[in-house]
Amino acid sequence: MITRRLFVPCAASWIGRKPDMSGRPWLSSGVVSSGPFPGGGEVDVRLVLFDLDGTLVDTAPDLTAAVNRTLTRFEREPVRETEVRAWVGDGARALVRRALTRSEPAEDDCVDAAFDLFWRFYGDALCVRSRSYPGARDALVSLRRGGMALGCVTNKPAAFARPLLRALHLAEYFDTVVAGDSLPVKKPSPEPLLLACEKLAVSPKQSVFVGDSANDVRAARAAGMRVICVSYGYNQRQDLIALGADALVDSLTDVAALFEH
Repeated sequence: MITRRLFVPCAASWIGRKPDMSGRPWLSSGVVSSGPFPGGGEVDVRLVLFDLDGTLVDTAPDLTAAVNRTLTRFEREPVRETEVRAWVGDGARALVRRALTRSEPAEDDCVDAAFDLFWRFYGDALCVRSRSYPGARDALVSLRRGGMALGCVTNKPAAFARPLLRALHLAEYFDTVVAGDSLPVKKPSPEPLLLACEKLAVSPKQSVFVGDSANDVRAARAAGMRVICVSYGYNQRQDLIALGADALVDSLTDVAALFEH
């Protein structure tokens, strides 16, 4: 395993794009930073961990299909993919509850039955329209060639996460996968991230987590590691920089570019 240096531009090096509507400056590579990481402008990094849904892979189309098959069984109106994209981020059960109660209330036992049915439908068609985001594979290849250890930490159960990674030919790049059922707790608990670090014998201080949501930021911060967020994904329009992300990138290739050769 090789240690790489992560260069984090300070405020004086913000160049390139115009500031966005929030007034935050963007770097020429498509990276916006909240400032230098604690301890200086360079950080020794040995491990990069990635979230799955909304970061590496756009799973919303297949999630929508499974939700609508479930709703049909309960004689409810189908939902639009745009709605599902706005609802993803708080777990599959919350997604099913929102879809089921969109037009009328539902008792907990009804939600339980719908949730079980949803997982069955999703497992039957896990990777029909799901696609890795542009730049995802290139970033993993670049980081791997540079000697970086890589891991995937997701709240998705292993029975779905691992086959999805294999189907999209991403599994080969990861040294470890920590899934939603690997521990009794999930993100935003820091424990899944800490487990990944433990498996690869790397300190959280030498690790960076890449995600797309507030839960990803909270998990990384609680684990004592730095966090980079993507500007796309399922962030529910939250200001991830304000929540504590160290940087925001437009593409995962920008993550790889942050590491000096």
